[in-house]
Amino acid sequence: MRLGKKAVSEFTTRVRQIVALHKTSWLLATTLPGLACVTSVLAADELYVNPPVAMELTAVPDVPEKLTTNVNRYQNVRSASVVNWIGDSLLIMTRFGDTRQLHLVNSPLGMREQITFAQEPIGSALVPPVAEPDLLIYSKDVGGSESYQLFQMELDSRASELLTDGKSRYTGVSFNPSGTKIAYSSTELNGRDTDLFIQDLGGERIVVQHGEGVGWSVEDWSPDEQRILISRYVSVVESELYEVDLSTLERTRLLAEHGAISIGSVAYSGSGEHVYFTSYLNGEYERIFELDLKSGAVGPRSPKIDWNVSFFRLSRDRTVLAYVVNEGGYSKTYLVELASGQELALPEFPLGHMSNIRFNHDGSRIAFSYQTATTQTDVHVLDLEKQALTRWTKSELGELPAQSMVNPKLKQYTSFDGRQIPVFVYKPKSEGPHPVLIYIHGGPESQYRPRFSATFQFYVNELGISLLVPNVRGSSGYGKTYLGLDNGYLREDSVRDIGALLDFITTDDTMDSSRVGVIGGSYGGYMVLASLVHFSDRLKAGVETVGISNFVTFLENTQDYRRDLRRAEYGDERIPEMRAFLESMATLNQVERISTPLLIGQGLNDPRVPASESRQIVNALESRDIPVWYVLAKDEGHGFRKKPNRDYWWYVVTLFLTEHLL
Repeated sequence: MRLGKKAVSEFTTRVRQIVALHKTSWLLATTLPGLACVTSVLAADELYVNPPVAMELTAVPDVPEKLTTNVNRYQNVRSASVVNWIGDSLLIMTRFGDTRQLHLVNSPLGMREQITFAQEPIGSALVPPVAEPDLLIYSKDVGGSESYQLFQMELDSRASELLTDGKSRYTGVSFNPSGTKIAYSSTELNGRDTDLFIQDLGGERIVVQHGEGVGWSVEDWSPDEQRILISRYVSVVESELYEVDLSTLERTRLLAEHGAISIGSVAYSGSGEHVYFTSYLNGEYERIFELDLKSGAVGPRSPKIDWNVSFFRLSRDRTVLAYVVNEGGYSKTYLVELASGQELALPEFPLGHMSNIRFNHDGSRIAFSYQTATTQTDVHVLDLEKQALTRWTKSELGELPAQSMVNPKLKQYTSFDGRQIPVFVYKPKSEGPHPVLIYIHGGPESQYRPRFSATFQFYVNELGISLLVPNVRGSSGYGKTYLGLDNGYLREDSVRDIGALLDFITTDDTMDSSRVGVIGGSYGGYMVLASLVHFSDRLKAGVETVGISNFVTFLENTQDYRRDLRRAEYGDERIPEMRAFLESMATLNQVERISTPLLIGQGLNDPRVPASESRQIVNALESRDIPVWYVLAKDEGHGFRKKPNRDYWWYVVTLFLTEHLL
C-alpha cells in the first residue's frame, strides 16, 4: 500500500515525537523493531521538541531542540500590571505559571501572593470603590472563546462564585459608588444583542435595556446612584451617549445635536451635573470635553494639541482628573485639579507607555502600570503630596542583560500619494546589511506604540533582523482624517503603503532588500496576505496569525455580536456593489499571485476571525503547491494566550524565518 504525503508526514512526525520522548533510538527500536531502520536515521543526530497536545500541525517540520536554547532565554521574561487598590495593598495581574492570574502585593517590592489559580488566564478584574473592600469581581473564558463569565471572590475565604450563566458573553463591568451593585453588558438574552443589566451582589437583577442591537456598554454611575451613562459604539469615529434614569429606565440622548461624533472615556462630575468625555468633536484630535447636563453646553477641558488624549481617570471623590496624551506613540501624563483648573506637578517619566491609572481611596496616591520599549511592564505608585515615585513590582528579565535591549527610532517615509507614513525602526547592533521583517499591527484602527516585546528583542538581537513597524494609513493617533484613509473602497491603499516601505528599505545600506519578510496578526494577518499578493516578488517570507483571507466570508462567519461593528469599518457585504469589491480584493481569490512561503497560526475557538478563514487560505495554497505551514491550537481563540502554546509558536516562527528569510 502506498501512503499519501499527508500520511507520511503524520507518520514521520509521530516517530520523531516518540524518539524525542525516549531520547535514544535503541529504546524505540527495542520496543518497535519494525521502525528501527527509520529511527536510527532520525534520532542519531537530532532531538526534537514535542508540540503541546492541543496543537495540530500541518506541513510544519519538527523543531530541533538545539534551536530553542536562545529562544528560551527570552520566553522567561515576566511583567506585572495593576488592577486596583485593596486598602493599602495592590491587586495586580501577572504570570507565574502558564497563564496570567491575580496576585496581591502588600508593600513596595513585596511578595506577590497569588489568589487565583485558574487553568485559563484571567480576563479582567474589578474592585468595589470603597475604603476596605472584602470582595472582587473577575472574568475569564474557556479556550479563548471570549465568552467571559463573571466570578465573585470573597477576599477572606478566597472562595469564588459564578455569577453568570456559564455560556453567554459578559463584559463592561462597573461597580456603583457604594460597591453594592454591578452593571454589565451581555449577549445572554438572544446571543446577539449586547443588552444591559444591573445586579445586586446578593443576586437580584434588572434588565436596563434589551433588544437594541450591538455595541452597548455602561460607562458610569452618577454619584447618587440614581442614573447611569450608557453608550453605543458604531465605529471608531462615531458613538452615541445616553443617560438612563434608574427609577424609570427611561433613557435620554446626549450630544445628539452634534451629529455623528466619537465618544471615548466617559464619567460624571462630582456633582453629577456635568459629564466629562473624550471625542474628536470639532477637530482632528481627541480632547476632553465637559457637558452641562442642564443647559447642554459643551466646552473643552484639555488644551488643543495635535495629539490624542488616550484616556482619563477621576479620583474617587471626582476632584482630580488624570489624563494621558499619546504623543507620537509615547505617553505624556497630566494631573488637573478640577475646581481650580490648576495643573499639578508630575515627575518626568522616560519615553514609554502609561496605563491603568488608579487613585487610592483618599486620592493621595495613584498606582499605574508603565513600560518602555526596553523595560517590561511593572507597577509604580506616586505619592501626590510628596511627589515621591515608588516601584512596587520588579519583574524578571530572565537571563537577558538589560543593556542588550534595543530602542526603536521613529522615521518617516513617503507613500504613493506623497503622504508621510511613520515607521519605528529596530536595528541590530552588528554591522549590516541585515535581513528585514515588517511587522503590521491589527485593528485596523490600532496603532503601534513602542512597548516592551521580548519577541521583537529576540528578532533583533538573536536573529540579526532589522524590524520595521509602520503605522500605515487607517491607524489611530494621527488625526481623524488619517484614521479614515483606508475605509471601504480605500482598503488597499494601506497595502500600497507597504509597497512604499519596500522602496524605503532599498535606500538604507544597513538593510538587505533582497531578504524581506512580513508578519502580523488579525487585520495585520490580512495585511500580510495582501502584501504577498501584491509584492510576492519582493518578499521572502510571510507569517500571519488569525488573519482574514476573505472579508465576505469573515463578515458572514464572525460572531453575531461583532458583525455590524465590523461592517462599519470594512463595508457591508449585503450590498451587491460592496460585496463585489470585497470579493475582488480577497486574498483567497488571488492565491495564484502568491509565491512566497507562508506560516499561519490560528486558534480553533476564535470568535473574531473564525478558524475557517485560515483553513480556506491554507487549502488554496496547498492546491497550488505554495509552501505553507499551518499551526492550529485547539484550546485558543484570537491568538495564543497560554505559555506552552506561545512558546511552541515562537519556536516554529524562528524555524520558519531561519529557513526562508535568514
